[in-house]
Formats: sequence, C-alpha cells, structure tokens
Amino acid sequence: MTELFTALALALVIEGALYALFPEAMQRFIRQMMEAPPGLLRIAGAIAVVAGLGVIWLLRQ
Repeated sequence: MTELFTALALALVIEGALYALFPEAMQRFIRQMMEAPPGLLRIAGAIAVVAGLGVIWLLRQ
C-alpha cells in the first residue's frame, strides 16, 4: 500500500512541477486536448497505460 501512495505522490510532484515551470505550455496543451476527438484521447490513454505497465513489469524483473 505504501508503494501505491508513493507512486501517487510522485505523479503529483511531476505534474505540479510541469505546471510550476511551464504554465503557458501547459495551458496550450490543455487547449489542444480539449479540441482533440475523444477517440484520439482514448487511444493515447490506452498507450500510456500499456507503457506504464511495461515499465512497472521491467522494474519488477
């Protein structure tokens, strides 16, 4: 359970750093995401899930 909370905290640190360091770029990115079709976002999300699971699998070997 500790690892789950550590992973969530790390995600918050990374996302917070992006907003703190590059606020204008993040606003542009969010605008682009709002204009993207849902199917594209679904595919990108699925790719991110598979990539994340792959990294976890590699780290656990």
